[in-house]
Amino acid sequence: MEPLPTPCPADRIPDATGLEAFEAACKEAKEQRAVFIAVEQQGPLWTVKADALTAPQHTITPTGEDAVREAVALLIRSREIRPDSAAGPVDFVLHDVGSEGRARELAAALHAALYGDLEPLTRAVPPTT
Repeated sequence: MEPLPTPCPADRIPDATGLEAFEAACKEAKEQRAVFIAVEQQGPLWTVKADALTAPQHTITPTGEDAVREAVALLIRSREIRPDSAAGPVDFVLHDVGSEGRARELAAALHAALYGDLEPLTRAVPPTT
């Protein structure tokens, strides 16, 4: 498996559907000491998963954490993801995303935010005014 860039663009987000694929993606993130990011198909819907425990030296900034929390709250309020989705502090799960493309977009935006680049998250989940 080729090392993933950090942050990871949407087209490079691993598909962790199935135990074997999930374990491989998680192992790769641990070996790279990078924040784990993946999408997973669950029936007709998709889940986005991220976990900072695979990157023990990495610190998520308070600004990044706040932005992710706000984006997840907006996605829940708009009913784009399930209310039991998780927004940190070290693991993030967005349940019931409607398509693989949207799941990849959200995963890439989440990963970028966890590495301090909030612009992709702002584009993917515009704040309400």
